[in-house]
Amino acid sequence: MNPVRWGVLGAGWLVHQATAQAIHHAEGATLQATAARDLARAEATQPVRAYDSYQQVLEDPAVDAVYVCLQNDAHLPWILASLEAGKHVLCEKPMTLSAGEAAAAFTAATAAGLLLVEAAWSRWHPRMRRVVELATRGDLGELESYLGTFTYPSVPEGNYRMRPEHGGGALYDIGVYPLHTLVACLPHVDGMQVLEAHVDMADSGVDLTTKATVSWGPGRRAALAASFTMPESQRLRIQGSDGELAIDDDQAFTSWRQASELRVGGNVESFPAVDAYEIMFAEVSAAIRGEAGWVLPAGDSLRVAAAVDAIRAATTA
Repeated sequence: MNPVRWGVLGAGWLVHQATAQAIHHAEGATLQATAARDLARAEATQPVRAYDSYQQVLEDPAVDAVYVCLQNDAHLPWILASLEAGKHVLCEKPMTLSAGEAAAAFTAATAAGLLLVEAAWSRWHPRMRRVVELATRGDLGELESYLGTFTYPSVPEGNYRMRPEHGGGALYDIGVYPLHTLVACLPHVDGMQVLEAHVDMADSGVDLTTKATVSWGPGRRAALAASFTMPESQRLRIQGSDGELAIDDDQAFTSWRQASELRVGGNVESFPAVDAYEIMFAEVSAAIRGEAGWVLPAGDSLRVAAAVDAIRAATTA
């Protein structure tokens, strides 16, 4: 097996905390290059080569694929630049800041004959894969209601998440997690209607909290919440005509290297500790090699981006 040689753009907290080691440990992957404005931070990820320029990663002929882990407004420019350089791309969520940008990115990838995948990492977790399987296979019957929340009480001062010009705000940062699960559980739903939406804005102009109720048909509703000010909590509950499932451990979307459980009706299913980032890089690497690796469907990313657009429009109407 020839490992996919990854180049990483950015060496922030997530790269140091999780994703650099995930690449090192992922089957069929190797960390070929990392670039950061601070060369020492790039070197600390232990790549084959470290650079202080993102463009140098794109110009490195030994790099097969690029992982974009930059502030949100930088995603689209570096996706397009990476594709133009002939590299496959895995980009952190939210992949782009609008449905139009997402469509442009996937159009460019298709034209280049390259793979573009949004790194909504929780979708690779075995528990989340099981949630989607149960919801789409019909085990719960017709889906009737959905609750998805992701909240935590603080963001450091000066962080890009608090700056609108960098694509900050709770909806972009953490609201996409419950949205990704929702669209995955409704694979044949092309669009959703926003019934109501409420936002608490920071002085900087980003949403500290966004709450929304969306519908995919008569009597079908999802309640969503994303917040930088509410107590830490992650909840997922899906009710169908024939049953329900729920995650009760407050790590519905970010279970990382710890055992987890899923309640399905009166039964509890258990899952061993895994690193979903590692699984993600292994699966995407396999897909790049033309093997049977699972990747997040482009259509899911497009539907999430459209839902974010609709919720943002409703909160500013």
